[in-house]
Amino acid sequence: MFSKLQKYKKNLTFDSHSNPRFFMKFSEIIGQEKIKKQLIQTVKNNRVSHAQLFFGPEGAGKLALAVAYAQYINCENKTESDSCGQCSSCLKYEKLIHPDLHFFFPVSKTKKVKESEKPLSDMFMGEWRELLTENDCYISSAEWYQKIDIEKKQSIINAADCAKIIEKFKYKAFEAEYIVVIIWMAEKIFHAAAPKILKIIEEPPEKTLFILISGDQDKILPTILSRTQLVKIPKVPDEELINSIKSSYNYTDEEIENAVFLAEGNYKTALKLIEESENENFYFVKFQELMRLCFTRDLIKINAYISEITKLNREQLKSFFQYALHITRNCLLINYNGIENVKLSKEEKNFLVKFSPFINSANGIQFAEEFEKALFHIERNAYAPLLFMDLSLTISKLLKISPSA
Repeated sequence: MFSKLQKYKKNLTFDSHSNPRFFMKFSEIIGQEKIKKQLIQTVKNNRVSHAQLFFGPEGAGKLALAVAYAQYINCENKTESDSCGQCSSCLKYEKLIHPDLHFFFPVSKTKKVKESEKPLSDMFMGEWRELLTENDCYISSAEWYQKIDIEKKQSIINAADCAKIIEKFKYKAFEAEYIVVIIWMAEKIFHAAAPKILKIIEEPPEKTLFILISGDQDKILPTILSRTQLVKIPKVPDEELINSIKSSYNYTDEEIENAVFLAEGNYKTALKLIEESENENFYFVKFQELMRLCFTRDLIKINAYISEITKLNREQLKSFFQYALHITRNCLLINYNGIENVKLSKEEKNFLVKFSPFINSANGIQFAEEFEKALFHIERNAYAPLLFMDLSLTISKLLKISPSA
């Protein structure tokens, strides 16, 4: 099944069996030209580090770069700047079925895992390939958890999967020059399982490559971190995101530019915002509603609001707080520089002309801190109704603070 966005996507390619294919060459990746050249040079100089950690913000293309790098290394007819896309190795990479390419990722118990079994990445490889193919390797953790129905469960890369990683290196490569293991969301490696793979990361067999991928370097176990070469992937510049989405999707320029402005370099967030903008700008409406209720301090209506909004899933609540931070920043910009200097929709501008005095120099930092704190706690599975009630009471007080106070 295709994602909802694909109904707007241009130039989808299909193989002879009507299955979607993607082309994970370096040329298909949005921006990141410096990183691409850096990775290509390691191959040309025969200096491919056996264990590398690709880290950076979500939506920057870390996984896409990892797959393109592995494909380039094993391409039979590589060029100066990319893999050929036509050799036997590349064709198998396009379908993510190369026998010397292995993926590991966080999983949890689901209906398809027997009670007596440990969940393994291999059990979910069909869903993994499908999600990556549909999204050109640009995926979020939320999409993966939704794909295998573990949104409300704790996911890890467990000891059984770590044992499987070791098993992959017992034999020589079947076809390629390198055996490649890509560990997505490496921060999810269970601390008790990590010792199983430390030795093989430190002293791997010849012609093997570990690529660990993470959006949070600080959460990776120090023993693993110290054994990898760090490759920092920066966020994608707005102009490159805009050009890429325009070339791939049938959206208006205004829809794309507004979404990219809010996405802060995250390709997945930009697409998500475009999709959500079709739903009557849900977060904008909910933000206005919350501010009005907090101003009147109507606890009965606030409680009803909380009961409704906390029906959203964790990722949607995160998006709401990110939107609230965006509005906070723009209120401060309007107060200092005027409405002409902010990039907002017509409806948002009309609202903020009246609302911006309530988020000002006297309380603006506190507003930002409260929304950041709420975002932090919701990411860590805080109890949403209690979090919203505490936030609402704090906002009620902050809205009464004027610059002269």
